[in-house]
Order: sequence, then structure tokens, then C-alpha cells
Amino acid sequence: MMRAAREALSGNKKRPALLGVTILTSMDAAALRRIGVSGPPASRAVALARLAEQAGLDGVVASAHEARAIRRACGPKFLIVVPGVRPASAAVNDQSRVATPSEAVRAGASYLVVGRPITGASNPRDAALSIAREMAEAGSG
Repeated sequence: MMRAAREALSGNKKRPALLGVTILTSMDAAALRRIGVSGPPASRAVALARLAEQAGLDGVVASAHEARAIRRACGPKFLIVVPGVRPASAAVNDQSRVATPSEAVRAGASYLVVGRPITGASNPRDAALSIAREMAEAGSG
């Protein structure tokens, strides 16, 4: 399926990045066992990222908890999009495997997905700017 998606985009000069999804950040080890996935989320996510890379995908969506291991396994050019990003003061909501913006950047994320901590903030602009500052500080440190 991943190879077919890659082939479908092969003739497109301005093709978008093609990403696979490893394990949802809302799922912990217990939730994975309930659906028949054995082993720790980290090893499963790395295995799925390797499959995506072998199929020619540009990267994956994965938790910051697995980003460092995926970066080591798939290299510096492989994209890692990290959802479940929350400033330390933000509510976790329905997410099980979260990270702060600086933790995600230091773990090797290419892009961060930050939703509710911005859209639910009393001042979304200030929330977004604060997150951007944290990311910049982590990237330069």
C-alpha cells in the first residue's frame, strides 16, 4: 500500500511529502495490547518507520518518545512529524505519549503538531509565540 502511494505520486513534479503513521500518540502499551499489537511502542514505531522508509516514503508521524530511535534508524533526511506536543503547563487531554516542544525538537522532530494548546488558549497568538520561542531555544541548544 505504501509503495503504491509512492508510485502514484512519482510523476508529480510538485509532489507533497508522503508520510506514514506509526503509532498514535493517544495509544499506550496497554491500548496496543488490546488491539493485538505486542511489544513496547518504541520498538513497534521504529519497525513501522523502517517499513515506511523501505517503501520509499519521505517520513512518518510518530511520538517524540520514538523520534530519536527513528532518526537513528532512518537517518537525517527522513521526516518525523511529531503530534501530541504540549507545553509543560498544558493539559494532556486524550494523549498518552506527549512531549514538550523542546523535548520534541531535541528528540529529532522535523515538524511539530500543536493543536489544542494553541486553539484552546485564552490568547492563541501568545501561546503560539511561546511555543515557537521554546522550539527555537531547543534548536540552538
